Amino acid sequence: MGERAGADLPTQALAGWLGETFDHKPSDLALFDRALTHGSQAADNYERLEFLGDRVLGLAMAEWLFETFPHEPEGSLSKRLNALVTGAVCADVARAIGVQARLRLGKQARDDGASDSDNVLGDVMEALIGALYLDGGYAPARDFVRSAWGTRVQAGARAPQHPKSALQEWAAAHNRKTPHYEVTDRSGPQHAPRFTVRVSLGGFAEAEAIGASKQEAETAAAATLLAQVDA
Repeated sequence: MGERAGADLPTQALAGWLGETFDHKPSDLALFDRALTHGSQAADNYERLEFLGDRVLGLAMAEWLFETFPHEPEGSLSKRLNALVTGAVCADVARAIGVQARLRLGKQARDDGASDSDNVLGDVMEALIGALYLDGGYAPARDFVRSAWGTRVQAGARAPQHPKSALQEWAAAHNRKTPHYEVTDRSGPQHAPRFTVRVSLGGFAEAEAIGASKQEAETAAAATLLAQVDA
């Protein structure tokens, strides 16, 4: 039988944490318990709630950005949105609100370090947002996103350029081949994989990076190569 990553919290303590963290008194604790449950612990886990929470987070963030940057074009808003809803950012938010101690993990997943996996924490954060939406509606979910993401949305900050887009633009501007990405290694357990990706500009330059997903590794490799060619 699986065990919690941290102390086994009684129902009252879980309700208290949820009320304090989300500023919402839960009416259906089972939803939030499911959002904190990994597939290694039970079949009734966070995956479906994650699917819903991902969309709720996207809507809440899009609405916030639309209000905060009223003169920016769609392209800039999309760059901001994509940078703010990555798995790594969701995982950082999950750590900040204390999700790790409340995860329900099977023994093997716990031993493999799933409680500190960006993949797992990011998914659980989205699942909790999905549970909050189902339990209380859109308003508390939106309010939580604005509170938890806080200063990550900067009114005066320039819209970030995604490293892959920036590298592709650099290659075009300098008459180099289009960046080519290749997965050179995959390791780690299913719930916490590690991908190694190599990106190259023909025979001109190349770089490798590791990430918790193929997309994350590609992004890191692009950023590494961009730093090399801009040096």
